[in-house]
Amino acid sequence: MTRPLRVIFAGTPDFAAASLDALLSSEHRVVAVYTQPDRPAGRGRKLTPSPVKARALEHGLPVHQPVSLKDADAQADLATIQADIMVVVAYGLLLPQATLDIPPMGCLNVHASLLPRWRGAAPIQRALEAGDAESGVTIMQMDAGLDTGAMLLERRTPLDATITGGELHDRLAALGGEAIVAALTALAGPGLAATPQPEEGVTYAAKLSKAEGELDFTAPAASLAAKVRAFNPWPVAWTRLAGEPLRLWLAEPGRREAEDPVAAPGTLLPAAGDALRVACGAGGEDVLRITRAQLPGGKPLAARDLLNARGERFAPGTPLGDTHQEISS
Repeated sequence: MTRPLRVIFAGTPDFAAASLDALLSSEHRVVAVYTQPDRPAGRGRKLTPSPVKARALEHGLPVHQPVSLKDADAQADLATIQADIMVVVAYGLLLPQATLDIPPMGCLNVHASLLPRWRGAAPIQRALEAGDAESGVTIMQMDAGLDTGAMLLERRTPLDATITGGELHDRLAALGGEAIVAALTALAGPGLAATPQPEEGVTYAAKLSKAEGELDFTAPAASLAAKVRAFNPWPVAWTRLAGEPLRLWLAEPGRREAEDPVAAPGTLLPAAGDALRVACGAGGEDVLRITRAQLPGGKPLAARDLLNARGERFAPGTPLGDTHQEISS
């Protein structure tokens, strides 16, 4: 490496904090941190710093929290830092071209997908929901588009049929930290080739909503199980049991048994010892095995524990769903 780079880091959630940690452990020097303004959180709605801000303060780093980077004063403040490069990870604010042009070496983004697949807000969950065989992170040279910049480096990871959104989040956060340090080190020395994103294979990862977590039991079991895993730990897949919300935390495709009755999609079948079983798919020919769920006012529990404690609520023949009301937080 020719020399350590002076880095402005911009990020907000835990996913970004992992990249900040990696940079702080590297040869490069983080000279300023940008993060979103403190937000109300918890029962008392107390103003709470972001995970990135908390980490920056632990290390004595100067923290900037502008409401926007579109105005000239905010851009002038950023320019006075005189950094070589800016690293952006799940920052949550738009960076206009005038801001992107300030660091001499530009702005790099750590994106949680293998671009150009899953540009946008929720790439981790959409990859799992779609049943992708692999995911990863891409280090991208930022431009004014939505995750459209040239690719500098990527790290890949295989996906199996058990990983949840939370587990993939943590895996990609760690990969992102490794990848951004590798990218900066290469840029400070021999350099990195920038590869334009291909037009073929572009998909968009739309923002998640709680309403979207409602399960349609006419869908195939594999699709429903993928959605349950993808939406764990947020926004959590859900249905209704006797008019009350039932949150589904873990599920897997199952199979019909010879003794199973003919049942419409969304009907509870006789339970196995470790799973609630629901008829699903067109005509109810599939089976979804729910292995972890949560009743109102309770904690997420293994299906075996729910059956032991509240077995009468999960009697065979009981319908699930049949409502379009949004679940409350």
